[in-house]
Amino acid sequence: MHVSLDTMVDTLKAAAESSRLRILVLLSRGDLTVSDLTEILGQSQPRVSRHLKLLLDAGLIGRYQEGSWAFFRLTDTDNSRDFVQRLVSGISETDPQVVRDLERLASVKRKRQDRAAEYFSENAASWDHIRSLHVPDRAVEAALLKLVGKRPFQSMLDLGTGTGRLLEIFAPLYRRGVGIDMSREMLTVARANLDKAGVANAQVRQGDIFSPPVERNAFDLVTIHQVLHYLDDPARAIAEAARLLRPSGRLIVVDFAPHALEFLRDQHAHMRLGFSDRQISEWFAEAGLDLEDSQEFEPRGGNEARLTVKLWLGRDRRLLIADPSNDSLPVRETA
Repeated sequence: MHVSLDTMVDTLKAAAESSRLRILVLLSRGDLTVSDLTEILGQSQPRVSRHLKLLLDAGLIGRYQEGSWAFFRLTDTDNSRDFVQRLVSGISETDPQVVRDLERLASVKRKRQDRAAEYFSENAASWDHIRSLHVPDRAVEAALLKLVGKRPFQSMLDLGTGTGRLLEIFAPLYRRGVGIDMSREMLTVARANLDKAGVANAQVRQGDIFSPPVERNAFDLVTIHQVLHYLDDPARAIAEAARLLRPSGRLIVVDFAPHALEFLRDQHAHMRLGFSDRQISEWFAEAGLDLEDSQEFEPRGGNEARLTVKLWLGRDRRLLIADPSNDSLPVRETA
């Protein structure tokens, strides 16, 4: 997409300042708050906020609210994001100022990891108990990677992202990844994990799975991993997820098969005790998705008081075809 001469001049003016270029370099490595940037840049908060406003007005960065915190990121618009990435890629990482900024950025990220470790230590016993009841996570992850394949795609959304693990394992495939979770504590964990794994093409945001703060018809892959059993209306969550898919996009749901472990409801806030293939298939159909695959992962040892993990793959029925009047413009059509 091309822009007018005046727009390009305004964009270049917004970026053509030392502190603002430093901000763009930092945001190219992950989302940061005003406090983070103030600490890294060694400038006052009003001054940093002024730089951020100019970059926001130019459409080079975006902002989202997470409780009382405001996070900043590179813009979600593909063309603007590509422009910024090309711009910052030309700046030497051996520049003394950039070196200092990245050292301070590493310090900020270490603080995130410390907070994440503290949260994990407080909740580890509960999570380990549930994990002991089903097949190891790596077996499911291997199946997910095989199912999605090795072909790169544009965008991924992980609803109820938790630790950010799915964003991490699929990072080599997508250009842009987004994770949504209601828990600020889990978002702290996810950010720390993504930072540690060196994943710079994903971001996580606070949001409701029933009304996620992302655009519709925008994602090639949407995942809902071990989330549905916490919801009072799983069908609505699937319907909302389907609206976020591009034509022919894929939705993957991972959850438990039907079981009778009532203690999960009483002690771990599970609202649903698993889902059948028939139920998921019906919800997919109502959401305009075709169920393409269903896989089952039985627990080891044959103990009846254990959980079977299920994986379901649905695909958006709409096709993306070329508009005969304009080869450059796509048209959505229902198959």
